[in-house]
Amino acid sequence: MRGAAWLLNRTLGVGGAEGIANAANVFLGMVEAPLFIRPYVPAMSRGELFSMMTCGMATIAGTVMVLYAGILRPVIPDAMGHLLTASIISAPAAIALARIMVPIAQNAGTHADLSVPVPADSAMEAITNGTLEGVKLLINIVAMLVVLVALVALTNIALSWLPDVGGAPLTLQRLFGIVMAPLMWLIGIPWDECLTAGSLMGTKAVLNEFLAYLDLAHLPPGVLSERSRLILTYAMCGFANPGSLGIMLGGLGAMAPERRGEIVQLGFRSILAGILSTSMTGAVVGLLTR
Repeated sequence: MRGAAWLLNRTLGVGGAEGIANAANVFLGMVEAPLFIRPYVPAMSRGELFSMMTCGMATIAGTVMVLYAGILRPVIPDAMGHLLTASIISAPAAIALARIMVPIAQNAGTHADLSVPVPADSAMEAITNGTLEGVKLLINIVAMLVVLVALVALTNIALSWLPDVGGAPLTLQRLFGIVMAPLMWLIGIPWDECLTAGSLMGTKAVLNEFLAYLDLAHLPPGVLSERSRLILTYAMCGFANPGSLGIMLGGLGAMAPERRGEIVQLGFRSILAGILSTSMTGAVVGLLTR
């Protein structure tokens, strides 16, 4: 940790703890990556904490990467390669946006010279402590996930009382789709395809990217061009949604209870930063694809 802290701070101005967690986020989930630096999480600055949260929202874990590649294979050639590339290049985009939204002082990164306590005196005590900490982490994650997904469902129930729009009930994901249509145009999707693309991004932002990729794979031929499908593959490649926020709040809150209030304050901002980061990645793909 000390060596990584020195190297990353000298080259990128990124603290060692933050850099390792953000690198791990490329292949691991938003809770597993911070576990690499768990003793350092309470001491991280607000900006570093937000950077780690944003990277978690802007990337996907290797476990679901294979699943998404299987879903997209019929419509996106070499889907696995595209998803892996998207997760890798979204990490620096997330760091850049995090620095803009929550700046930190120069050379203020968390170094690896903290004293890490060793609470166990034997292997059995370490196993027992690890089990108890793991159960606490799991309960926090499950509780926050259930609550935030339920809030989305409750909002959709309330919106269903309003008159139908376009022959279909109004939902949170449809509203997000309308709002995101201009963003889809900005990242390179033709305007006549933006409502469809915005709807997919709305599903990704409100529910999750798994359902959005399923919808993308089952779109009728001709609704989206090959270029638009590729841009969306990159733009939707991230965990930024309320369910993921519940997982993150539960996990990080259990790792650093004294920072829980700050983590909650940064939660929805990290979703926005994650969506913008993957959209930037999609825009780059749009520039390179004709």
